[in-house]
Amino acid sequence: MIVGDLKPLEEIVAAIKEYKQILVLGCGSCVTVCLSGGEKEAEHLCHELSKPKHYEGPPPALKMGCILRQCEQDLVREYQLVPQGTDAILSLACGAGVQTVADEHDPLPVIPALNTTFLGASAKPGIWAEMCRGCGDCVLTFTGGICPVARCAKSLFNGPCGGSQNGSCEVGLDTPCAWAMIYLRLKRQDKLHLLEEIRAPKDWRPGGAGGPRKRIRVGLGDGKSS
Repeated sequence: MIVGDLKPLEEIVAAIKEYKQILVLGCGSCVTVCLSGGEKEAEHLCHELSKPKHYEGPPPALKMGCILRQCEQDLVREYQLVPQGTDAILSLACGAGVQTVADEHDPLPVIPALNTTFLGASAKPGIWAEMCRGCGDCVLTFTGGICPVARCAKSLFNGPCGGSQNGSCEVGLDTPCAWAMIYLRLKRQDKLHLLEEIRAPKDWRPGGAGGPRKRIRVGLGDGKSS
């Protein structure tokens, strides 16, 4: 799941103050689950941004909407109506959603209300933890299902650094060492032999270092990203 955080209110106000009529558009997928960009959040943001105290002149006219997924162009095209007179859209989606809406409604300005932060999972109610960086070459088979790219502060591939102490990362005692977790998981699985193989330096091109990525679906198991 993509996790996002609402930008500081002052930053949002500064970005929208020049417009007269704005569509505040929520997204009904990932950011709804992490309680930062769904219909309720869009409604609350609309209410807050309508207050005159944030502006030197009259506040812009705000209308609220929400779509199931802003990152799917066909959904945006078919189901998202932009009210007449709208001169900007304030999007509560991840960066992919913002760009999809901007492509579909070009040249209408589409302004992000969120900072896209990471791919994560719900650790417990109200808490989401980073689990994946979308590196394009998954190694979870060899690391007990624990990602060293996202969960090791240095993205190390062949064991912990010298700063790891008593199961904690050197960045702080409350941050577990990913490689300590990997070792203990593989030990419970009786697969410590997987740690004996030296992993070559990672090819980061599938992870985006080769330029923007895309995936084309052909058939079951035939889809390929490049």
